[in-house]
Amino acid sequence: MSNRTKLNIAPDVILRAYMLGVFPMAETKESKEIFWVDPESRGMLPFENFHIPKSLVKTVKKEKFTIHIDKDFRGVMENCRATRPDRLNSWINDEILDLYCNLAERGHAHSVEAWLNDGKEDKLVGGLYGVSIGAAFFGESMFSFETDASKVALVYLIARLKHGGYTMLDTQFTTEHLSRFGAIEVPRGRYHTYLQDALEQPADFYSLPISTSSASILQLSGHKS
Repeated sequence: MSNRTKLNIAPDVILRAYMLGVFPMAETKESKEIFWVDPESRGMLPFENFHIPKSLVKTVKKEKFTIHIDKDFRGVMENCRATRPDRLNSWINDEILDLYCNLAERGHAHSVEAWLNDGKEDKLVGGLYGVSIGAAFFGESMFSFETDASKVALVYLIARLKHGGYTMLDTQFTTEHLSRFGAIEVPRGRYHTYLQDALEQPADFYSLPISTSSASILQLSGHKS
């Protein structure tokens, strides 16, 4: 279910919408209108379901990527909405880009970023971003220019959320990619029960030190060696 709305939405309206179980999308990144979306079935990734493939465990242990938090939030969003052969357009239009960057400045949106040094400079090669309210984290989008970069960011996100006292990771929809990590679909009514419970609890996105070792990240995210 969705409705169109005019431009110039206040950031507080976005936060209120998330608290009611609704989120915004645009039909394309060139669109001048936004949809309010309230799916009948909602994607979620229960922490107890989170599964890390063996090959990804090895990649995390190698520490190929340097992980940063909120270093380049706008850059993550720009890369998430960039066109590429497997995705010719994006639902992130200019207004959504500016709105979420505003939320990030206010501490209500965060990015987990994978950076790689090519011998000359550090480059942002993968990551994800989402909205944080109470103990609920609403995952929005991810991108990857290097194999497993966004997947490693997801592992670090799960560890951070669990350590910080979050109780819920909303993935909006359930894709084949996310299902491999343990994402499930829940009916709208049950989703709202989880949501209201999470909104009433405190959480801290920054409680996990950025210097936490990859071994500890794997353990926190639920991997059992």
